[in-house]
Amino acid sequence: MTDLRPRRSVLYMPAANERALEKAKTIAADAIIFDLEDAVAPDAKEAARANAVAAASSGEYGSRELTIRCNGLDTQWGVDDLIAAAHSGASAVVIPKVSSVAALDQVSDRLVASGAPADMTIWAMIETPTAILDVRAIAAHWRVSVLVMGTNDLAREIRSTLGAAGRHPLVPHLATALLAAREADKVILDGVFNDVKDLDAFRVECEQGFEMGFDGKTLIHPGQVDICNEVWAPSDADIEHARGLIAAFDEGLTAGKGVVTYNGRMIENLHVANAQRTLAVADAIAALG
Repeated sequence: MTDLRPRRSVLYMPAANERALEKAKTIAADAIIFDLEDAVAPDAKEAARANAVAAASSGEYGSRELTIRCNGLDTQWGVDDLIAAAHSGASAVVIPKVSSVAALDQVSDRLVASGAPADMTIWAMIETPTAILDVRAIAAHWRVSVLVMGTNDLAREIRSTLGAAGRHPLVPHLATALLAAREADKVILDGVFNDVKDLDAFRVECEQGFEMGFDGKTLIHPGQVDICNEVWAPSDADIEHARGLIAAFDEGLTAGKGVVTYNGRMIENLHVANAQRTLAVADAIAALG
C-alpha cells in the first residue's frame, strides 16, 4: 500500500537563509526541503550545508517531514552534501536531475559509505527528457520513496513555453511519471508554480494536479501552503460520503444482496477501497496535529 504520510505541501527553503529556516518552524507545510542546490550561490554552499544539517537535527520542526536537496554528484559539492545529510536526521535526500538507475546506485552507495541510516530514502527529481523516458526504472529503485517533478527544468529541456495558458505542454510527461509512480507504488509530487502572487491560478494548478492523481505539490513560497493543504485534503463532505458508502456496502453484504447501491449508484469493491483510502488519508492528516 502506498505510503499515506501526508505530503500535500512540500516547501523548498533556501538553507543559506537562516531567517527563512527559522520561519519554516511555524509554517503549516507537511514537509520541508532544505535546499543546497538552486537556491544557494556557490560561495554560500558550505554555510548552507551546515545550516541544513543543524535544522534537520534540531527537533524544532514538529511533525514536518524534513529532507535535504543535495547538489548532484557531478558537482564539487555533491559528495560532501551527501556525507553531511547522511548524519543529519533528515528522512531523505532530494537528488536533482536523476537520469538513470546507475546514478541512483551511486547516491545510495555514497549514503551507505557515509553511515546513513538504512531507512534514509531518495526523493528523485524528474526534470529531464531522459528521466521521463527512464522513469519506470527510476521509480522502481529500492531506495526511491518519492518522485518529485521538476517542471521548470523539464519545460526548459523540451523547449516548452509555460505561460498564461497553463502548462498543457507538460501534461503528457506528468502523466507518464505518475503512471510510473503508481506502478511502483511510490509517492509522486507535482512541480512548483512560479507566480507566487497569483493564488487563483495557483489553486487551478493544484486542482489539476490533484485530479491527475499527484500526492501533493512542491512549493516555493509560504503563501502557497494553505491552498495546497486544502486541495489535497478530503473535505467534510468527502469523509461523510466515504463513511456512508462503506456502511451501505457492509449492510448489503450482511443482507446477502447481489447488488448494493448508495445514493442511487451501484457500488463495488473498488469504490469501497477508494472510500477506505479517503478515510485513511483524513486520519493521517488529523494525526499531524
